Amino acid sequence: MTLPAENLLSRETSPYLRQHADNPVHWRAWSSAALAEARALNRPILLSIGYAACHWCHVMAHESFEDAETAAVMNRLYVNIKVDREERPDIDQIFMAALTATGEQGGWPLTMFLTPDARPFWGGTYFPKENQYGRPGFTAVLKAVHAAWTDNKAAIEQNAETLNAHVARGLAPVVDASQDDSAPLASLAASIADMTDPARGGLRGAPKFPNAPFMTALWHGWLDDGESRYREAFLTSLRGMLNGGIYDHVGGGLCRYSTDGDWLVPHFEKMLYDNAQMIRHCLWAHAETADDIFRDRIETTVEWLAREMRLESGGFASSLDADSAGEEGVFYTWTRDRIETVLGNDSDFFFRHLKLGTAQHWDGDPVLFAPTPPEADADDDPERLSELLAKLRATRAERPPPGRDDKVLVDWNGLMIRALAEAGRYFGRPNWVEMAAGAYRFVVESIEGDRLPHSILGSDRLFPGMSSDYAAMINAAIALTEASGERQTIDQALDWAARLEDWYGDGASGHYLTASDSSDVPFRIRGDADDAVASATSQIIEALSRLAAATADMDLTLKSIAVARAALGRVTQQRFGQAGIIVAAATAFDPRKLVIEGGSASEFLSATNRYPDPRRVDVIAPASADLGLALPAGTAVADGPAAYLCHGQTCLPPIKAAGELAARLAETVRRAAE
Repeated sequence: MTLPAENLLSRETSPYLRQHADNPVHWRAWSSAALAEARALNRPILLSIGYAACHWCHVMAHESFEDAETAAVMNRLYVNIKVDREERPDIDQIFMAALTATGEQGGWPLTMFLTPDARPFWGGTYFPKENQYGRPGFTAVLKAVHAAWTDNKAAIEQNAETLNAHVARGLAPVVDASQDDSAPLASLAASIADMTDPARGGLRGAPKFPNAPFMTALWHGWLDDGESRYREAFLTSLRGMLNGGIYDHVGGGLCRYSTDGDWLVPHFEKMLYDNAQMIRHCLWAHAETADDIFRDRIETTVEWLAREMRLESGGFASSLDADSAGEEGVFYTWTRDRIETVLGNDSDFFFRHLKLGTAQHWDGDPVLFAPTPPEADADDDPERLSELLAKLRATRAERPPPGRDDKVLVDWNGLMIRALAEAGRYFGRPNWVEMAAGAYRFVVESIEGDRLPHSILGSDRLFPGMSSDYAAMINAAIALTEASGERQTIDQALDWAARLEDWYGDGASGHYLTASDSSDVPFRIRGDADDAVASATSQIIEALSRLAAATADMDLTLKSIAVARAALGRVTQQRFGQAGIIVAAATAFDPRKLVIEGGSASEFLSATNRYPDPRRVDVIAPASADLGLALPAGTAVADGPAAYLCHGQTCLPPIKAAGELAARLAETVRRAAE
């Protein structure tokens, strides 16, 4: 059976796929039906993977996919399948791994050629319509690949089988578990610190990415070992991003990466996950340094979320495009004349705080950044600066806005729910916690049966979800409980942990990214590798260990340790992308917990909130009768309200005074600093 000879993407839930619904290409979404069509026609597959905020995806679409002549060649020679990498990270990871296994550099758009049974045999990323940039033209590529397939089918199929087997071994390894309960966190943090640019932060060179898993590893390494260079590498990197043009000083929010080595000119897309992780990093940095830059960037980012990313449903959109009016960055850039026209006599004050700059290979207007260190004569008047930025923001709002990808990704929303709950708790902003709770309620209301979707757009749901969806939402549920003291979200988290095992468990001590009833995947992959977000496996380890701490469930504790051991056993077989697993395993092997009796009004809470520790789970027990749900067996319980600081399965004697608790929590950081 073959599908209609027409473009079928208008039926899809993904805004990215719908962007291509008017292409003359006979696009299909990735599905069992599309794969069956390729087999029935014995025709190779042209697979194109991208996402809504991707600039070069748009360029290739305009040049080739909207071109009738190019589309005619594609329709005649191939079954053409379009994938949103954010909706199908499992498919994206498989074919990105295939591309890099051939020695090519990965990226998006990802352009892969597959045999009719969906095994990859050749590919690339962006291809221009005609020969340029040292790359062959796309039409010539289409014809050459088809000729090779026609003339050398047997050899290509043999090579495809070898490549497919290689990718499967890498993405779904089965190896022995680690033999001890230790994670090489110190050596990982040391290697990251060695690679960090000492002046600007981030990895040396260009482009510069936030690389949140590396940042998190540095901070955990500092907390565990007290090695000050890990702390400095973290803070230097974070300040570099927040002062650079990669941060939107007018509207708030962090862009995806900078194209240069100075954090100056960004690739202008804004992703929900980058900003969720940045909020948590700023929270840790503010608790450590009290530097107002970290508070300011959290506040302006949350304002941006509420203004531009929060949907009527309460969930958060996935991203803002790099382009507006068909041109990259024009919504965000400025000239001095335009700023002076808006600000008038206040311009001199403004330019003592923020500057305009550009970078090599950037042809657009300049980008705003904050000089480091600040100018010596810059007046310290943050309220006045904020008012001037508001004027610029109002002026900028009159420009054509970048497109927004309105699909709600469950795992990315889980990351943001957690970040907002933690930041709202730390800064005493209940409206932030409520914003997190609203997104949480929306995700819970999207459940069908007992299953989470992965993507939600309006009334449409994409099932089944990924294991990362369950892990991120478990962590979000725990963060909301820490912020509010309400235990209902813990009950939901326990149910999600059970569903995680039912649909994603491997029958031993591991999990797959895709559910057992996912019918259209070439093979199930583990989800071990980090990308811009820590891997699904690392999120699962963290979720299970945090849930075990929150419930004092010994079976969950043993499960989290077993999953961490198995993942560490696989780490030795991988070349990159394992920071998330190492950090999560270190926490699972050495869990920390603070239990507070006395409810949400307890005087202990203000002390607790001042000392956030990503390794620690905080449990609020309204009364002594609830302590049995949170404390390890055999813990001595005091008469009256108290705090219990636990390390592993052992708790210190009850702490009766908030001042003593604050001193104990501060001691951890002070001891690390010595």
